[in-house]
Amino acid sequence: MKRVEINAYGAPEEVAACVEAPDVGAPGPGEIVFDVLAFPINPADLSMCRGSYRLAPSLPATPGAECIGRITAVGAGVGDLKPGDLVINLQRENWAQRRRIKAADAVPVPGGVDLAQAAMLRINPPTAQLLIEDHVALKSGDWLIQNVANSAVGRHIIVLAHSRGIRTVNVVRRSDVDDTLKGLGADIVIADGADLAIRAREAVGGAPIRLGIDAVAGDATKRIAECVADDGVVVSYGSMSGEDCVMSRAAMGMRGVGLVGFMLGHGLAKRSPEAVRALYAELAGKLRDGALRAPVDSTYPIDDIKAAITQAQRGGRNGKVLVLPNGPLA
Repeated sequence: MKRVEINAYGAPEEVAACVEAPDVGAPGPGEIVFDVLAFPINPADLSMCRGSYRLAPSLPATPGAECIGRITAVGAGVGDLKPGDLVINLQRENWAQRRRIKAADAVPVPGGVDLAQAAMLRINPPTAQLLIEDHVALKSGDWLIQNVANSAVGRHIIVLAHSRGIRTVNVVRRSDVDDTLKGLGADIVIADGADLAIRAREAVGGAPIRLGIDAVAGDATKRIAECVADDGVVVSYGSMSGEDCVMSRAAMGMRGVGLVGFMLGHGLAKRSPEAVRALYAELAGKLRDGALRAPVDSTYPIDDIKAAITQAQRGGRNGKVLVLPNGPLA
């Protein structure tokens, strides 16, 4: 069996290697075994390779926050899953050909879902939905503003907000994505810049923007906060700049704008296991129906993990890099 391991922290393309590993063995009671059909290379995976992620497992370690798998065997006492079922894994270490996990950590995925899209189901779609739902009680006609709008999460936010009648101001750095985002349902697409707040207010006709969503941090947080109405909320869910969030005293102290952080695990932990599975079932249905879709840049076999990681770090990509550990997707 092949899997990816890192034996030191450093440049991901240098420290990650595809190695031969012992098979995972037969499932025990309450366990399942599945073949990993595809996994994406996410920024969090790369951060883990660098040693800069919030989790720093003992080495050697296998990265991998996401995957889509097909069950090959189930252990005693597993009644709701069977061989042939598609599942996502709520646990990590998914950069491998095969996994053995507790059945409780597996979430079934309905048939008919595009496997490449299902490989990206665990993190970005629920992140988008919880960013919209969990911080401000938005209703139809309300406005939100987000940066990194052309990312997978950003695109999902556009689609999910549009389906609820929530209007979006979408901050980008590239003008060539305007038509694509508007095709997804974006109301306004606007370039980032020092005068963002002025242009955003003009674009929405002075209507209050109740929620700001920031994935850049640094001064980008401050610019988003300046766009948000008094007593609004800015949610930070990433730091593409590598910097801490910046907020002006005027926004926080005089206008009452709040700043909160977001982590998917914390959002899911507030929900019961049944609610989490219902959330994923709803989102998987949107993937199956084509309502939610994230672009895929390229695919690689697991033996070419170094090349895949290199591509995943290249600017100007059009989507995620996927690795197919067990050959082309059927």
